[in-house]
Amino acid sequence: MSLLPEGCIANVISCTTPRDACRLSLVSSIFKSAAESDAVWERFLPPEYQSIISKSSPCPPSSSSPSSLLCLPSKKELFLSLCDHPILIDDGKKAFSLDKQSGKKCYMISARDLMIVWGDTPTYWRWTSLPGTRFQEVAELICVCWLEIRGKISTCILSPGTHYTAYLVFKLTAGSYGFECQPVEVSVGLVGSESRKQSVYLDAIRGRRMQYRLGRRVGLFNRSRSLGWQASLPRENDDHHPKERGDAWLEVELGDFYNAGDEDGELEMSILEVRAGDWKGGLIVQGIEIRPKQ
Repeated sequence: MSLLPEGCIANVISCTTPRDACRLSLVSSIFKSAAESDAVWERFLPPEYQSIISKSSPCPPSSSSPSSLLCLPSKKELFLSLCDHPILIDDGKKAFSLDKQSGKKCYMISARDLMIVWGDTPTYWRWTSLPGTRFQEVAELICVCWLEIRGKISTCILSPGTHYTAYLVFKLTAGSYGFECQPVEVSVGLVGSESRKQSVYLDAIRGRRMQYRLGRRVGLFNRSRSLGWQASLPRENDDHHPKERGDAWLEVELGDFYNAGDEDGELEMSILEVRAGDWKGGLIVQGIEIRPKQ
């Protein structure tokens, strides 16, 4: 191996993934030099990265210009910066980043870029700013009995040959209500084709507490297994219930989509609760994130 030219090793490593490149850098000094070269990390960046960066703006609270990314000393530093520090695109309506393991493109659609029924009616929704968000505004639900949120993104800006998963990124206020036991219907699919639907819960913890109290109150808690209640309780590894993110927000999975990349189309995601008719409030929506399925 030590007889191979560094350029040859770099060419082979560039056909792997960022994760593999980091592992291969431990093999030897010549592998380390090849694995950290610009020739390798340029291949891990999307072909249009310069155009994306030149039209972008920084995500709060950063104030540095994203164009300074193009002046970083190495392509590896540029890649890692785009993984750890998303940038705003499309006039601040979307956030763009890269998946650290695969280098695939990730997007978050802001609440302002979503179609929220009655979203511009102050009686039902209000727009506010919160620390720790990627966007200047988030949508806070005051009260509605008809919850309908939809988002769309063009498949041509996603990485081809990639399995994606969409997530609703949200928080619940201390006084939130209406989501304890009532699931919402979510779906992901191409516009004009049938979408796969499923039910998810947005307030899993309070829902579990309510079912526990209800079981004790009616004297049936010890029989909960036979009644099937146990199966409906949230589990940490259950994709139908929210999980806490590293940024202190919650996310719940909306569904999967495979982007072959051989045709243009629009991917649509939806969150609905329109059947029960119960009033609900206290939901804060940051956006919908689309990232490679892990």
